[in-house]
Amino acid sequence: MEILVTGGAGFIGSHLVEALLHAGHHVVVLDDFNDYYDPRIKEDNLRAVRGEIELHRTDLRDREAVRRVLGRERFDTVVHLAGRAGVRPSIREPQLYVDANVTGTLNVLEGARTGGVGRFVFASSSSVYGLCPVSPFREDMPLPGTISPYAATKLAGEQLCSNYAHLYKLRTVCLRFFTVYGPRQRPDLAIHQFTRRIHRGQPIDQFGDGSTRRDYTYVDDIVQGILGALTYEGPIFDIFNLGESETTALGELIRRIENALGREARINHLPDQPGDVPTTCADISKARRLLAYRPATPIAEGIPRFVEWYLQTQAVPAAPVEAVASR
Repeated sequence: MEILVTGGAGFIGSHLVEALLHAGHHVVVLDDFNDYYDPRIKEDNLRAVRGEIELHRTDLRDREAVRRVLGRERFDTVVHLAGRAGVRPSIREPQLYVDANVTGTLNVLEGARTGGVGRFVFASSSSVYGLCPVSPFREDMPLPGTISPYAATKLAGEQLCSNYAHLYKLRTVCLRFFTVYGPRQRPDLAIHQFTRRIHRGQPIDQFGDGSTRRDYTYVDDIVQGILGALTYEGPIFDIFNLGESETTALGELIRRIENALGREARINHLPDQPGDVPTTCADISKARRLLAYRPATPIAEGIPRFVEWYLQTQAVPAAPVEAVASR
């Protein structure tokens, strides 16, 4: 297949690009290499496959540039992973998130429509469930309302996908990702940040009492779910959860990182953060049944794998253990 991956230089995107190449697909990457975090990280993410892909350094907000990329060849599928991520930054810069995630998604959908794309896979988020009172979250649940601009932009993206499926018969699959982690995870995300700071003997910030729970999903499992969506032939518009269907409390997550590093964390206890939900947990029965989704990496295995990757590729010399104050 001819596949365009937007955000293909990012954390999830670069893993997907490698899997698609391994499966024999022709892959084109669209990414703007913005400065949300060090662009050199994205350059490194693609270094091993740079000679096997076509790369376009394009901003989603540039409608004509997006249209030109999608008009260059007939893509069978667009996997739209690009956009601004993160709940907390979206509260600081809501306009940027609307521009990138809503207008940007509209630009990619329009390019897909005019370019004759057959399938559109959209990376949504568990954050669309907001303060849903029932857990685990099912795709057919009524949504009580989002509590961050980031979540609102992802829900708006799903609605635009629904519009294009209905109006233009563009087969569209929305995938709600649940807290993805693994090698190449963005440095600002909790698992990466905690690992780095604990290893260096620096304090970490814990928002709340440590009881918030997340459905942490290993990146290889997410990629497997995306690959399943590439051949899905159900309704022309559909939505799937991709998670592990297990939750881990924040305090337990920190302990697992401590154990994998063999070091104790110094913790700054801070109030709850606005926009954070208390629990996320995916009901993945639909994805199991229709996408053959089989997550294979529980948190007990995934955290040691991530820490091993960090120590091999990212770590600077650690502070002496005796310099780390115990809790």
